[in-house]
Amino acid sequence: MSVNTFFWFDSAAEEAATLYTSLLPNSRITDVTRNADGVAFVATIELDGQAITLMNGGPGHPLTDAASLQIVVETQEEIDQLWDALTDGGEPGPCGWLSDRFGLSWQVTPAALQTLMSGDNPAKTIAVGTALRSMSKLDIKSLQDAYDHA
Repeated sequence: MSVNTFFWFDSAAEEAATLYTSLLPNSRITDVTRNADGVAFVATIELDGQAITLMNGGPGHPLTDAASLQIVVETQEEIDQLWDALTDGGEPGPCGWLSDRFGLSWQVTPAALQTLMSGDNPAKTIAVGTALRSMSKLDIKSLQDAYDHA
């Protein structure tokens, strides 16, 4: 048995697969199944070892932010690079969320956020939560400052 994430695209699954695998380390396109006309029907990828299937199913089932992919990174440089690449043609959202040019939702979050949000001091976690809700792209220093100064 295996569990796989599956997303329905109108027609850009192969283009999305190429972009996503170019942005994340340890990622690759593992298979592309094509229609008789040569256009990709299903692209199977691994994003840092996570299996994901992208299908060109046509219109009628738009991607929404009800499902997203979360990327947890260590540095602000990684946040900035991924944010810029994924919002190119897409839209920034609140609290580290964004939609890429294909409509797929992502969360680009620092690994430190888990620690900052789960401390034993409620005033500190509230301060971090308040700072988080004021941001679109997350800023690690600002989140840490909110924690340290609460």
